[in-house]
Formats: sequence, C-alpha cells, structure tokens
Amino acid sequence: MDNIFWKQNIETILDYIGEGIQVIDAKGCIQYYNRSSEELDDIRKRETIGKHVLEIYPSLSPQTSTLLNAIEKGLRTYNMQQTYINYKGKKITTVNSSFPIRVKDKIVGAIEISRNITDVKELSEKVVDLQEQLLDKRKNNGQKENKDGAKYTFYDIIGESKSMLKTKKLAEKASQSSSPILIYGETGTGKELFVHAIHNRSQRRKSPFIAQNCGALPATLLESILFGTVKGSFTGADNRAGLFELANGGTLFLDEINSMPLELQVKLLRVLQDGNIRRVGDIKTRQVDVRIVAASNEDPLVAVENKRLRRDLYYRLNVVGLRLPRLKERDGDISLLVGFFIDKFNKELDKRVKGVSVPVLNLFEKYDWLGNVRELEHVIEGVMNLMDGDRITIEDLPYIFDKMKEEDTDTHDVKDKVKVKTIAVAPLKESIENFERDMIEYAMDELNDNISHTAKRLQIPRQTLQYKIKKYRIGKPGAEN
Repeated sequence: MDNIFWKQNIETILDYIGEGIQVIDAKGCIQYYNRSSEELDDIRKRETIGKHVLEIYPSLSPQTSTLLNAIEKGLRTYNMQQTYINYKGKKITTVNSSFPIRVKDKIVGAIEISRNITDVKELSEKVVDLQEQLLDKRKNNGQKENKDGAKYTFYDIIGESKSMLKTKKLAEKASQSSSPILIYGETGTGKELFVHAIHNRSQRRKSPFIAQNCGALPATLLESILFGTVKGSFTGADNRAGLFELANGGTLFLDEINSMPLELQVKLLRVLQDGNIRRVGDIKTRQVDVRIVAASNEDPLVAVENKRLRRDLYYRLNVVGLRLPRLKERDGDISLLVGFFIDKFNKELDKRVKGVSVPVLNLFEKYDWLGNVRELEHVIEGVMNLMDGDRITIEDLPYIFDKMKEEDTDTHDVKDKVKVKTIAVAPLKESIENFERDMIEYAMDELNDNISHTAKRLQIPRQTLQYKIKKYRIGKPGAEN
C-alpha cells in the first residue's frame, strides 16, 4: 500500500515537471512517460507504455538512441542535442540527458530527461539561413556596403557629456584595429549601438556584420549555430556553416558573453588564439578571419570571480576594454536625449510635441534610470501616446514618478531653469523663438508679471520686452509696469 501511494505521488509530481521524462526497462520498452513527454512528442502515454523505444521513434537506431546506449553500454549522456522523427512523422529537436538505472551493479533500465528546443532551433537556423542568403545576394549584386548588418554609426550615438565623448573617442580609435573588444555596460546603455558604430568605422565595414546573443540558446544549439555542423555529427544534423564562417572577413558580435556556457568559452578561446574553427562532429579545421566584439551587462571582473566568465577568455577579449557610462553619469545628456526622442516619436506617432516643462526635466535629472537610455526612451514613448497638448508636463508622467512629484518642491532661479530647458529638434529659428518665449515666461512668472523688473532681470529695454510679450502673447492682462 505504501509503495503504491509513493509511486502515484511521484508520478503526479513528475507530470508537473517542465522537462520530458521517459523510463525504459532492460529490454528497451517504455515503462514511464510523463505529461511533458506527451506534449513534446505529441503522443499519448497510453500509446507508448510497453512499446519498444524504436517503435515510437523509428528514425533512431540502437547506435543513435541515447536511451538504448544507456542500457546496452552503460553510457551517461549530458545535454546532447538530438533531432528525430516520431512514429507520427513529426520532426522534433531536444536536448537530452540519459542515465542507466542500476540495481546491485546490474543495469535494469534507463531514464532520459529531455528539453524541447524544436522551435528555438528552427528559428535560429532560419535566421542563420537568412543571413547567408543576404550575404550571397550582396556578393552576387556586387554590393559594397554592408547595409543588411550594422545600421548605426557614431553620429547616431547621442551625447555630449564628458564621459560619453571620452568613450566615443576611445571606441573610434579601437575601430581602426582588428583586436578583440570587450564592452561592459548596464542594460540600456547602448552597447549594440557602439558595436555597430565600431564595425561601420572599421576597415571591415564592407564585410559581414553578424550578431548573436549568447544567453538566448541552450549550449549545444549555440555551439552548432556558432561553429556549424557536419552531417551525422548528431542525430538529424546536416552540413551547415556556422556564424564564424558567415562572418569571415567581418565582425562577429557576441552579446551577453557572460551567459555563454563555460565549455563553449574554451572553444571561443581557441578561435581567438589561432583563428581556426571546427564544425561540430568534424575532424577538419577551417581558417576564419573574424573580429570578435563581445559585450557583457555585468562587470566582467565580477563575472570572472563568480565563474561565469573564464579568466583566460577575459584577458583575451579585453585587449580593448570599453565601459559605457550609466545615464545617471552622463551630465547634461538627458536633455539632448529627451529632445531626440520627442522628435523621433513626433514622426512615428504623428504628434506635434515641442518639448518638456522645466519641472519634468528636473525630475528626469534626479531619477535613477536603472534601465538607462532605453528606459528614458520608453517613458517618452509612453507619455506621447497618451498626452494632450504640445508640451510634456508633470501630470503626463507615469506613476513611477508619483513619489518624486510629491518630494519635488525645489524652486530655481530663472537662469538655472533656462539652462536645463529642453527643445525638441526643430528649425533653428523656431527653436530660438521657443527658447526666448519660455525664458520670458519663466521670468514673468518668477517676478509676478512685473514688466519693469522682468526687463531688468533679462537685461533688455522695457519696450523690447513689451514687443516680445505681445509677439508671443505672454503674461496676464493688467501686468504691472
């Protein structure tokens, strides 16, 4: 009774595990098949129990089935990629780990844990195939510029702060060599923009630019995507070039390098050292000329200490090291970025927003911006989707600024206000007039609409001020002289 109770409860627990779990006996017949396996293979449990594993998976063989290798040879398999066709004709790709089950040193069966990567594999291979087609198209058309890869240049990187100007200058110098580059920057600081700009400024700009996120794929799939495969290297494998071969002569951008599995980091290190790659399952090496630019969203030294990044790979990649400053560290750049994003979303959303109010900009300057430039962009986009009027005000800001609104009781001299005023990108004459009107408005408000005092503060004649007040329709009726 107790054994039945525990068996039923364990099976119930295993049914709620995300990975597929199968158990076979010493004869190769399926004895257990959980719910995730049913979903993975599109086969009901009742159709599998008691049947031989090759009956359910006819595309496999005693040599290629990891489960059969476990019971016949006692082999343990860890995270092996496998593509197979089940008896319904459905093609499936999994990452499997298989282990023999022993009782008193005798193999009585085997268990396999499978993770479905079919959709991820198909999408990744489609992306690789598309990149290969685009590169072939460029070659056939005699296209010189790499318009399908790196889109941005250093002109697209907005920022005039001391920290950004220094970083851009270093990046421009680095673009002239072929040494590896390691870029560190928090999420949203613009790592991808810098990588694009470096490639487009380099002598490789007419050659391929290919990017791959190292944290987006399982280790075995990432390996085959990067290095390529040969037919028969694993079940279902075909002859395919990897990203290193496609990027030959150009730049390969490896984002989130700190998420690359350690076993793959060893292979990457070899490529950096001798320029040779070997497709998965191949005995032949291929020479490639690829510049590696890697990026990390955490401090690489912290990643090294926490064993997410090999120390030897860090030293090899960090020949040129760039750290992108946080938005909070970029003094004066927020107003430039706000103007840029307002202009961008005016075009995309068909709006006529002219800028932001001074209280809004004051809040923006104080806010931490943990998501950096990307967060600022999303805030501006969200506000402009919902706002009325032609200027972003405190009332337009999302709830994340509510606490700051209550705390923001600071009053500034009119000159300080003018200094941080944001003007959206516009014709110069219009921008100057907007700036002048706002400056007069702030001065009039500060001095209770007293024209004489305002003229004195702005250091212009009263007659000139009165003309401009009339021109811009500023002030309240009955303003004091």
